[in-house]
Amino acid sequence: MLYVVASPDLMTAAATNLAEIGSAISTANGAAALPTVEVVAAAADEVSTQIAALFGAHARSYQTLSTQAAAFHSRFVQALTTAAASYASVEAANASPLQVALDVINAPAQTLLGRPLIGNGADGSTPGQAGGPGGLLYGNGGNGAAGGPNQAGGAGGNAGLIGNGGAGGAGGVGAVGGNRGTGGLLFGNGGAGGQGGLGLAGINGGSGGQGGHGGNAILFGQGGAGGPGGTGAMGVAGTNPTPIGTAAPGSDGVNQIGNGGNTDLTGGAGGDGNAGSTTVNGGNGGTGGAARNSSGGTGNSFGGAGGAGGDGANGGDGGAGGEALTEGGATAVSGAGGKGGNAEASGGAGGNGGKGGFAQATTSVTGGNGGNGGNGHDSNAPGGAGGSGGVGGDGGRGGLLAGNGGTGGAGGNGGTGGAGAPGGAGGAGRKADIANSLGDNATVTGGNGGTGGDGGSALGTGGAGGAGGLGGHGGAGGLLIGNGGAGGAGGLGGAGGAGGAGGEGGAGGAGGEAIPGGASTNSAGGDGGAGGTGGNGGDGGAGGAPGLGGAGGAGGWLIGQSGSTGGGGAGGAGGAGGAGGAGGSGGAGGHGDTTSGKNGSSGTAGFDGNPGQPG
Repeated sequence: MLYVVASPDLMTAAATNLAEIGSAISTANGAAALPTVEVVAAAADEVSTQIAALFGAHARSYQTLSTQAAAFHSRFVQALTTAAASYASVEAANASPLQVALDVINAPAQTLLGRPLIGNGADGSTPGQAGGPGGLLYGNGGNGAAGGPNQAGGAGGNAGLIGNGGAGGAGGVGAVGGNRGTGGLLFGNGGAGGQGGLGLAGINGGSGGQGGHGGNAILFGQGGAGGPGGTGAMGVAGTNPTPIGTAAPGSDGVNQIGNGGNTDLTGGAGGDGNAGSTTVNGGNGGTGGAARNSSGGTGNSFGGAGGAGGDGANGGDGGAGGEALTEGGATAVSGAGGKGGNAEASGGAGGNGGKGGFAQATTSVTGGNGGNGGNGHDSNAPGGAGGSGGVGGDGGRGGLLAGNGGTGGAGGNGGTGGAGAPGGAGGAGRKADIANSLGDNATVTGGNGGTGGDGGSALGTGGAGGAGGLGGHGGAGGLLIGNGGAGGAGGLGGAGGAGGAGGEGGAGGAGGEAIPGGASTNSAGGDGGAGGTGGNGGDGGAGGAPGLGGAGGAGGWLIGQSGSTGGGGAGGAGGAGGAGGAGGSGGAGGHGDTTSGKNGSSGTAGFDGNPGQPG
């Protein structure tokens, strides 16, 4: 009986389960009683009657035995329930005097020295709070609490005469891990150091926090293990600036409206959009003035050209060309769309070209060309470097007389570099509008679509990966007897960031349609505009350097071996080169009954960036 353990909770649960089983068996026996006790004979002959009587007798015997078994089961469950209650009562009676006696012993020491004689120290309960010390005679130190943001983890509490030191708490974001508690003066191991906090951009350069050091043993005991270093923060992605405003647009051209006169009409040109800067978008170009001459006159009509978009952080859009309409005149030439402005800020987009104007006359009709798109600007915003991994904490020293040193903490891994910013997209070329004739034997020519702008290249590389953290040193073994602790492994270098993508080339505008209004008309559709060239992708960032392993601790003077040096971490992979920007699609040629326009050629894609060097 020396090794018998009684658990009141388990005994009570077992009694409950047994009671449920007994109830289920009793229910089943009751259901089977009637059909088995009163067995009907298969026939009226003597043999059938005797067989039925035999089965009925067996059933009655079974019911008698079942009743006796149920009574025994009930008494057993009652005995088990009573025993559980008795054990619980005895435990409560025994615990109360012991706890009272322990409180009496600890009270003076707690009042005078702030720690009990016997008992474990309290764990830290608020961020960064240290663990309480263990009892002076016997007890483990409490564990330190994890730190809040940019706050070190709490230190582990120290043991007294006999006991283990408490473990240090993990460091908060960007902070070091808590140091360990010291082992007992006579017997006890040192506590483990807390893990370093994760790196955070803007705090300590994004480096991971250092791991806490392992606790030392005093006379007999093992040194505590050092805490691992925290992982470095990921580098911030390169970001192109956001413009803070837009320059004023150009004024619209003056419309010229005739009422059947014989004078030619010319719409005013739209004003160019005002130039912006590297922080202000360019203004949009003004719309070209219309020239409209109603029936009864012979005057020709010429639409005004749209104004060019202003250059700026993002280029302004070109203005639409003015329409040219004449019902009695022979010739109508609509205005061309304005060119989109070029981007000037890092990664800025080029402006779109303006639409060519609509044209209509009796004899000669020419639609205005669509405006060309502006060029996107190169980006020069590199990705941020990843933070370095935190250094691993050193292992604690073994006991002075005997004990092994603690292992050093592993170095933290370096953070991944941020991606470079993309190049700016080229502006789209715009389509030419319809050219329409009203009379027979007319010549109708659709305008050409505008050319797409070129995309900007990504000049900023991906950010470099952070270096792996150094492994912590192994703790020394006991002065007389004990092996030195192994050094911690070095952290892995962070991967380099990806290069920025090149900006896409702008699409070419569609050519204008030439629609004849009478017989024997020569109609030629306009050609589609060519797509812009895509920008080149940026180079990937270099991988982070590997962390070196920590040195092993020295062995004891009489008996003991030195600890092994920790293995070095692997270098980080280089970042992928950014993808080259796609070339813009060519514009479709305009339809003409005599000749349709040619489709514009697609732009050439940019080159992919080079991958970064591995660490």
